[in-house]
Amino acid sequence: MSTSSPTGNIESILHEDRVFPPSEEFRSRARIGDPAEYERLYRESIEQPDAFWSRIASELHWFEPWENVLEWDCPSAKWFSGGKLNLSFNCLDRHVASARRNKAAIIWEGEPGEIRTFTYQQLLTEVEKFAAVLKSLGVQKGDRVALYMGMAPELPVAMLACARIGAPHSVIFGGFSASALVDRIHDCQATLVITQDGSFRKGTEVKLFPVVEEALKSCPTVSNVIVLRRSGTPINMQSGRDHWWHDLMAASNKNAKPGTPAEPLDSEHPLFILYTSGSTGKPKGVLHTTGGYSVGTYLTTQWVFDLRDDDIYWCTADIGWVTGHSYILYGPLQCGATVVMYEGAPNHPQPDRFWDIIERHRVNILYTAPTAIRTFIKWGDDYPNAHDLSSLRLLGTVGEPINPEAWMWYREVIGKNRCPIVDTWWQTETGHMMLAPVPGVVPTKPGSATKPLPGVLPEIVDKDGNPVPDGQGGFLVIRRPWPGMLRTIYGDPDRYVQQYWSQIPGSYFTGDGAHRDKDGYFWIMGRVDDVINVSGHRLSTMEVESALVSHPAVAEAAVVGRPDELKGQAIVAFVTLNHDHKSADRLPELKEDLRKWVTKEIGALARPDTIRFTEILPKTRSGKIMRRLLRELASGNEVKGDTTTLEDFSVLARLKEEE
Repeated sequence: MSTSSPTGNIESILHEDRVFPPSEEFRSRARIGDPAEYERLYRESIEQPDAFWSRIASELHWFEPWENVLEWDCPSAKWFSGGKLNLSFNCLDRHVASARRNKAAIIWEGEPGEIRTFTYQQLLTEVEKFAAVLKSLGVQKGDRVALYMGMAPELPVAMLACARIGAPHSVIFGGFSASALVDRIHDCQATLVITQDGSFRKGTEVKLFPVVEEALKSCPTVSNVIVLRRSGTPINMQSGRDHWWHDLMAASNKNAKPGTPAEPLDSEHPLFILYTSGSTGKPKGVLHTTGGYSVGTYLTTQWVFDLRDDDIYWCTADIGWVTGHSYILYGPLQCGATVVMYEGAPNHPQPDRFWDIIERHRVNILYTAPTAIRTFIKWGDDYPNAHDLSSLRLLGTVGEPINPEAWMWYREVIGKNRCPIVDTWWQTETGHMMLAPVPGVVPTKPGSATKPLPGVLPEIVDKDGNPVPDGQGGFLVIRRPWPGMLRTIYGDPDRYVQQYWSQIPGSYFTGDGAHRDKDGYFWIMGRVDDVINVSGHRLSTMEVESALVSHPAVAEAAVVGRPDELKGQAIVAFVTLNHDHKSADRLPELKEDLRKWVTKEIGALARPDTIRFTEILPKTRSGKIMRRLLRELASGNEVKGDTTTLEDFSVLARLKEEE
């Protein structure tokens, strides 16, 4: 995120007038289906926040009650101060003591096809044993534990065990390089690393332990490594430091007393550190604590997904990202949900793997990323149409703004025009969803995250922090604290203040541009850095991209600006085509068609100066397009800054070849 506030306003020039109210059938069965009641609850959360959040928090288990709901001295927040709880207890023990004891908590599917199911009782048993393992290796409350794993079911076991004993975990996506591990392990001073020999993706093994082995040459704080055997590939274990997961668990099962009780933890006890990269500089260790995060993820999971006790819920994110933390693990398990976890790629062995999983497991709720949806569009409708997706009743999106036409494809092809779509806006830093439709009461609009959730008070402001009129673009800020908010950047409180609280004094600066329409709906236009200044007019890249994606030939588009002597910046569009529009002899004609299309959809001001067709776009491992890299390429510069989150480094070379 930029640390300087750009001037001017983002011009909102796309107009979306399609509105989809919830069906009467959905509304009649929804957890919250009365608009007046929901409006009352939202008003209470803003006008009487202590009463509102106390009521929600009381639905969870507390070892000791809180004294104050919120202590706020900007930018320092304490939620439920004085209270003691344990997130592992609220995810597991609370349900095991109820009728959910033998309910499936996690249904895991490996990419090669294995399926393992853990009931809440079975998951608690595994977590208790692994918590004992951690203690046997000397891990104490407050010690940091780094996890570098694939999407194995042992990853949530390890996280819940850390939460159980009060050892903050730092999950590092199982695809980062050794140097990225070194940076993160050094920063949080982890004493133990949990990894696996390898994981599977796209039919091949992703080797994990060798990366850890290389990183630990520069990580003196790490004294122990626990290795899960997944692929069976021989690895070079170091005696005294490296331990097999299964050996430790067998010893724990033999020697430990029954159960490892959950530690009563202060509400502000650190829960996890999750690193997010900026355009330059070292990654930021976003610190989340226990009480507020627990309450925020619990509420938003229930309300936004309209979660029912018999639902099969699937969030397709990787747990290495915050979406996986909040909406694969902690939010759904607090609610007693049955969660699907999948290890591998959506196109292995065929591009219908997701639809096959939904059909076989009878998934009811699907939460995925716009970039995945655009990829599915590129692969064609035949794959989803070959499967029975009738079990689906709710669809969700997360990760970046979704183009309206991709939203419509998701609704029509996957949801068959009967599933509400909850388009959610939030961040690693916010901990849980901030803007999203509660599906039983809020009509949806393609491309809009709609309205704020309870307790969230957003505003669109200019560079001086003054509110702008509806329909006019500006900077999205949050005016008051919320339960799941980050507490600091680990080890760097000054950077925390500068990054998030100095741009617009007294408000949390999201780094996103947005506008609010006449109905009070919020439209996220992308990062503030993703804005093009054409002849003094500030255009959102998301708007130009949405216009391009609405063309039948286009599957995906990324738009950036490059320096231009006359206009200030020129518009450069990188375009990926649908599979049936790639004829080479038609590409010059198609470029001109797309320029005319954008002119018709938006206006001559947004007409791309350059259109480059490409087979693939540079993306982070969480699926976000890295427009910063495209800006460098479009400007003829060398790519600089942090590229550790780039999924496929060959993309940059291929883009240069396509010039």
